[in-house]
Amino acid sequence: MSGKYHFPENLYSDIRIEEKYFVHLMKLNGELVNDKAIADSGALIRVYDGNMWYTTSTNELDKIQEELDGLAELASRNESIGEDPAVRLLEVNREVRLQFEGENNLKNIARARFVDVMDHYVAECTEPTVPEVNSWTVSVGGEYMKKSFYSSKGSEIVYDYQMISGGVWYTFGGNGQPMNGGKQFFGATPEDLSGHEQEVLAERDRYIDFLANAVDVEPGEYTCVLSPITTAMFAHESFGHKSEADFMLNDPVLREEWTMGKKVGSDPVSICDSGDLPNHGYIPYDDEGTKARETWLITDGVLTGRLHDSFSAAALSEELTGNCRAQDYRNRPMVRMTNTFLKAGKDSFEDIIADTKDGIYVYMVANGTGSATFVMNATVCYRIRDGKICEPLRVHMLTGSVFQTLFDIDRVGSDFELFDSYTCGKRNQSVRVSAGGPSIRVRKLTVS
Repeated sequence: MSGKYHFPENLYSDIRIEEKYFVHLMKLNGELVNDKAIADSGALIRVYDGNMWYTTSTNELDKIQEELDGLAELASRNESIGEDPAVRLLEVNREVRLQFEGENNLKNIARARFVDVMDHYVAECTEPTVPEVNSWTVSVGGEYMKKSFYSSKGSEIVYDYQMISGGVWYTFGGNGQPMNGGKQFFGATPEDLSGHEQEVLAERDRYIDFLANAVDVEPGEYTCVLSPITTAMFAHESFGHKSEADFMLNDPVLREEWTMGKKVGSDPVSICDSGDLPNHGYIPYDDEGTKARETWLITDGVLTGRLHDSFSAAALSEELTGNCRAQDYRNRPMVRMTNTFLKAGKDSFEDIIADTKDGIYVYMVANGTGSATFVMNATVCYRIRDGKICEPLRVHMLTGSVFQTLFDIDRVGSDFELFDSYTCGKRNQSVRVSAGGPSIRVRKLTVS
């Protein structure tokens, strides 16, 4: 790779090249409504002179050097660019890490292998005689990406990523309140998607039972037990975004409140972000060429980390974390999460429920948002009485203070899961992420 590009002197510059391939097939009520394969490639070229960035993107990969030279003409040469605080932090890494080659590379997988999996789930999981199901979809597909990064400091990185996914989704009718529910699953090949039939059908039957038997919750404050997927949403939306350091650069009040070493949660609470896990947020190197770290944001209830790009790390005199990401080569990178999770504890789910005299079990949420106050929109919940899960509850919303809720977590389960079904939006860019955690108990949330 050495010598592939000529970088202009007395400037910092880097090149990020992306080659992507997507496949998606979907049947709706038995009719094939999506059948596509899309290839895309391009590069983002950046030049920095210590005062501002000069940036362009191109789909013509043979013109990268020309675009780089054009940007350099716009910038002001700076003999001290290497001493710029952000540039000084940038790493020099060299690695080729290609894992998905040969017949199981998405570009080489025959369409028939996807069709076989899709038709299998249609046959096994879409009985037309279930009256509560108004419609269904079965989808399969995948994403492959190869990313190359070169910088004027000497970085030369090439890595790839691939994930195959499938899902069965239903629209249910009942009591005049239709709902959507189903199951998504992941693997490295289409054949890895097999074997989830019983999970899909169990989820379908849960929603059917919920629609038939759910009662409205009486609004108020409740002890809540959150399922792993609900904990994942909380960790990502309510705390993860607060850890993205670019939010606090122009907010001295937030910096003062969010100081390292401060006690911000109960002792069982530890939250981590790691880009080098083989999940949906996998980025072994970020879009500044920084190697992925395991960054503990909270350790035993104490604030111990933040997520950074080079500019936020330099501004706050902290270390790089490998969290500078862009949606694609058309966009500039910024501080983003990767795989973010609340660490597993020692309590079994059964013991947590048995120890809860009165409360609500939050099985599924649709979405959430987080700031000082967080909101999660619930879909499937259950009443807990005397240590047992009882009737299903219609709950609209869960709300709470992020800081108070972190202290109110008093039981942390051992049933950890990391979910690969997320994309995260920020400033009009979406990136793939994973979020995870175990079941947890929160002493008090506002439920409506």
